[in-house]
Amino acid sequence: MKILVIGGSVFLGRAIVEEALRRGHEVTTFNRGRSGTDLPGVEAVRGDREVTGDLRRLADGRQWDAVVDVCGFVPRVVLESVRALSGHAPHYTFISSISAYPDWPDKTGLDETFPTHECPPDADAEFGDYGVLKAGCERAVEEHFDGAALVVQPGLIIGPHENVGRLPWWLHRISKGGRVLAPGDPALPIQLIDARDIAAFTLDQAAAGTTGRYMTGGVPGEATFGSWLGDCVEVTGSGAELVWADDDFLTAQGVEPWTELPLWYPGADGLGVWTHSSAKAVAAGLTCRPLRETVRDTWEWLKDIPEERRSFRGVRVGSGIDPDKERRVLAAWDAR
Repeated sequence: MKILVIGGSVFLGRAIVEEALRRGHEVTTFNRGRSGTDLPGVEAVRGDREVTGDLRRLADGRQWDAVVDVCGFVPRVVLESVRALSGHAPHYTFISSISAYPDWPDKTGLDETFPTHECPPDADAEFGDYGVLKAGCERAVEEHFDGAALVVQPGLIIGPHENVGRLPWWLHRISKGGRVLAPGDPALPIQLIDARDIAAFTLDQAAAGTTGRYMTGGVPGEATFGSWLGDCVEVTGSGAELVWADDDFLTAQGVEPWTELPLWYPGADGLGVWTHSSAKAVAAGLTCRPLRETVRDTWEWLKDIPEERRSFRGVRVGSGIDPDKERRVLAAWDAR
């Protein structure tokens, strides 16, 4: 196939491009060239999707079999891309997020039948937060693309080249050894998905011309928080000791959920983080590699990056507890 990837140089977009090239597809990427480096073998078109002239230049004289939009965050901007590319490809995949649902993460059992946030397809960035705007972006594609539209709604993504600071931060911290503050219940079942598995699913569905919405969030019950961090200890070979402190204690100590200890979401409401359903996607062909394989491959990528160049500060959140604070919390846990 001839595939246009809007974005394509960072994390999930990079994984999609890499998998497309591996399959022998012809890939065009469209991005500003600022966030990352395009993979060898693509036709890299530089431009800003917020500039009408750049979109017209991208579309002029080109046809693709599929568009995969990985970096749409503002409905009005996505809508303009959809209008510019209609007629230049028969299929458009928009990579959205489980955050498009107002019931995530507070309700359990979330699936594609739940309503998404209310947001018009031409909304500007000021209309709402990340999840609200993602829902508007979905509508821009579903309602205005002149062709078939697919919406992929990932859950919590990890894997090599992750730029959010979830698994890389834990690997970085655990690799240093010693006593590591671990949050909550180690037996808590979790759902995480490798970006490479989303990439394979996305390309399969684009080739088939699939339409509709698909949550892609991993396999429920495949791992626990404890087994995941245990895998981090094993692959790094650090011999780190995981010290599990309960939710109430960590909250009382002022530990920030989600950011200071990545992916920790305390309390009963947090169960919804890990109970959304990927059943529809699995029935359509989604397969997820063992989480330990993702941990291993991510460490193989991360360990060759000098520590001073490792960054755990994403666009929306920053990850990682201050070492001095971690030591204070561990001492308080020992003294309780």
